[in-house]
Amino acid sequence: MPGRSSKSIGVENSLSKPIYVIGHRNPDTDSICSAIAYAHLKTALGEHTVPARAGKINAETKYVLDVFGVQPPELILDLYPRAKDVMHENTIAIHPWNTLRKLGQLIKEHNLKSIPVVESDKSLVGIVTVSDLAERYVNELGMQDLRETGVDYAGILQCLGGTLVCGGELSKRIEGHVKIAASRTQTMAKVIQPDDIVLVGDRTSAQLACIEIGVACLIVTGDFAVAPEVVRAARTAGTYIIKAPQDTYTCGRLINQSIPVRKIMKTNVTSFKPDDMVSDIKNSIIRTGYRNYPVVQAGKLVGLIDRDRLIVPERDQIILVDHNERSQAVDGIEEAKIVEIVDHHRLGGLETSEPIFIRHEPVGSTATIVANMHWHRNVAIPQKLAGLLLAAIISDTVLFKSPTATAKDHDTANKLAQIAGLSIQDFGMAMLKAGSVIDKLTPADIVATDLKEFQIGEYYVAISQISVMDPESVLQQQSQIEAALQAICIKEQYNMAILLVTGILDEATYLMFYGQPSGLIATAFGPGRSDGSWFLPGVMSRKKQVVPPLIDAVRRL
Repeated sequence: MPGRSSKSIGVENSLSKPIYVIGHRNPDTDSICSAIAYAHLKTALGEHTVPARAGKINAETKYVLDVFGVQPPELILDLYPRAKDVMHENTIAIHPWNTLRKLGQLIKEHNLKSIPVVESDKSLVGIVTVSDLAERYVNELGMQDLRETGVDYAGILQCLGGTLVCGGELSKRIEGHVKIAASRTQTMAKVIQPDDIVLVGDRTSAQLACIEIGVACLIVTGDFAVAPEVVRAARTAGTYIIKAPQDTYTCGRLINQSIPVRKIMKTNVTSFKPDDMVSDIKNSIIRTGYRNYPVVQAGKLVGLIDRDRLIVPERDQIILVDHNERSQAVDGIEEAKIVEIVDHHRLGGLETSEPIFIRHEPVGSTATIVANMHWHRNVAIPQKLAGLLLAAIISDTVLFKSPTATAKDHDTANKLAQIAGLSIQDFGMAMLKAGSVIDKLTPADIVATDLKEFQIGEYYVAISQISVMDPESVLQQQSQIEAALQAICIKEQYNMAILLVTGILDEATYLMFYGQPSGLIATAFGPGRSDGSWFLPGVMSRKKQVVPPLIDAVRRL
């Protein structure tokens, strides 16, 4: 019958999980481009890696990606284990119109405790368990009144493995009782009623008598042939005839298994979505106590969670680029397995469960390290990738005006510019100009630009940095910016939030802050301006020229 296959439903297996190469939260151009480039290197070396990002792409990075026609990396906002990380994707399911016999076969074949029930389009409609099936057999007493069970002729045919000799629509529901024609022909009328289903052997007279009574269906057991006169009589009366290969007793038992699954399934199903966090799932499982739980996406079955798999979910494998501090990493980093770190910042105290590969150099950009790792391993850098790496070096060194820039950065940038076919000065100015446009940024956007968290002594400090052609365009919003700094301190529970407004052309930085201790900034950088901000001539680097004085100031305080 169309649309009513008895085959179990399977969900395709997915590929093995990749290793994610990811930069810090509030990513900058170096963080994004280095993740893309390092994933390229690892893939070329035979590893399954995917570049990722931990936040929104800023204007400068968007410009760079657009110039080279490269898509942004995959967005990962956290690494907390989710339902999709612990579910079985190759899930056995059954249709609600399949029979209890089919259900029993699946349970035995696959050693299952429960099976989701789905429609043809994989929409979840229920779940059925071994205990549901056992309860049905315990409650089974003799031959069944099939009127309330929803059994149709297709179900009986399927269970018996029989042949339809004559009859109409197989989807027609059965309305009578199941009887056995074991008595004499003249006394059958007292036992058998119209619309019954009658099991009968190789007895032509009994078969004809049943048709005359008006039974709905004759099931001829033992695989006996049906006489032509019986077939003619049945067609005239509209009686179904099914020839079954089993004996009468076995046929009686199998008919009781022709009841559709929908009659015993539970429709109030505890299910989860693929992105539900494992921590929340555990609470629900403790509360409900089932063995298996369906995972659904837009109402469709996509997997099944075995309660036992929640004990040790497989952890995501992560390569960190352009950072190594927990406070700057994507949320849930403690739930992942860090396998490598490639960075150019101070060591920030991340712990790993086992020794890992670390490439850590005092250069101006992570991209400098990644480019040289390509060359060291004899992996060619394509033209577009060379452009991305060059952009990252220019961004992090502010076109080599930052004191973090080294001879290695200069040398690497020159090689990359040659591969990319670019002028460092022209491309660099165009890129920095694109990133310095703040017309569409709110004060909240400005203070979130390239924000990094630091633990300085006992204080938790957020330091944002935005590079602009005209710092005055930001300074004019000082009161709104200070309010945004206050808001971020309250929301994230920082002791202090600092914004660095760096002028690309005049090579100086303006500092605004909110938080405690109130004397920290003055201790680090001397007296401020009358408007409550600080002018720091020659300061371009947060890493070398802002964080170290703050650390020294905390010690003095």
